[in-house]
Amino acid sequence: MTAGMTFGNGAPDASPYADEGPYGTPVVHKKAGLTRRGKVAIAVAGVAVIGGGTIWFQVHSAAVAKDEKEAAALQIQMKKLELEEMKIRNEQVSSDKKAATASAEKIQAAVDKCVEDSSADQRGKGYVPPRSSVVADCKQQYETADGFGMQAAGSAQAAGNEGGGGINSPALLGLVAGGALAVAVFARKGKKADA
Repeated sequence: MTAGMTFGNGAPDASPYADEGPYGTPVVHKKAGLTRRGKVAIAVAGVAVIGGGTIWFQVHSAAVAKDEKEAAALQIQMKKLELEEMKIRNEQVSSDKKAATASAEKIQAAVDKCVEDSSADQRGKGYVPPRSSVVADCKQQYETADGFGMQAAGSAQAAGNEGGGGINSPALLGLVAGGALAVAVFARKGKKADA
């Protein structure tokens, strides 16, 4: 047999330069989709995103709950301080009223004694002045001696008549209730905006 000729079932020698098919090198089509390495990378990224999101949500929820607790504690503390302040003011007003009442009673007793003594002295002399002039003289004498007490009594009397400054003042209670309502409404709107 001659070289280069083939007869029968024999296969020709494969040359590295020979075409595989009659129309050139056949195109090998790869399967559509991701490779195994790509699928693993996407799975790892998905787990990382879901895990990170879950952890972030838990941390955020804990921070929001902590902030809400601190805000509630702060509001309670503010209410306690307001009540203490009102209590101190009421005690001060009460002590001022007691002091003014005691001073007024002391002055009134001194004026009464002065009127009695003056009337008795004048009767013994045979001259009886009008009672109003004796009372006016005695009041003038004792009011100048204890003018501060009379001013305190007058201011306590005025404060008692006005009804202000006490814990039962309707305007003060309305103001506190309105402020608490406004804080509650704004806090609720803030929660809705966060959600």
